[in-house]
Amino acid sequence: MGDEMLIAALLYVIACLGLVLYQQKQISKLRTKVDALTLLVKESDRQREVVKRELQELRTGTIGVGRRMLELEKRVVKQDARIDETSQQDPQARLYSRAMKMVELGAGVDELVKECELPKAEAELLLRLHRKA
Repeated sequence: MGDEMLIAALLYVIACLGLVLYQQKQISKLRTKVDALTLLVKESDRQREVVKRELQELRTGTIGVGRRMLELEKRVVKQDARIDETSQQDPQARLYSRAMKMVELGAGVDELVKECELPKAEAELLLRLHRKA
């Protein structure tokens, strides 16, 4: 009976060693996977930081473009006001401005001659120019 116990104990020890080796193999595989995932997370973090910096640069550029657009819009409004003021001061220019507005609204040669007191040739020229544009 002593030999049987010794064989059983030996088989038990061999089984335990086999189990320990199997667990170590599994742990090694898990460590490899964890290392690979760690590398992926680090790369993802690096890419996220790059995108974050690029987005900040875009925001800064967009703000600059917006400011520039506002400045240009203010200049255009001022220039429009100057043009309107100049055309208001020049009676001839005011007459032609009115005639162009009438042409835009669909006025004909006779209306331009009557309302704006333009010569017929000038009224016809305004109509032709307006149609080309």
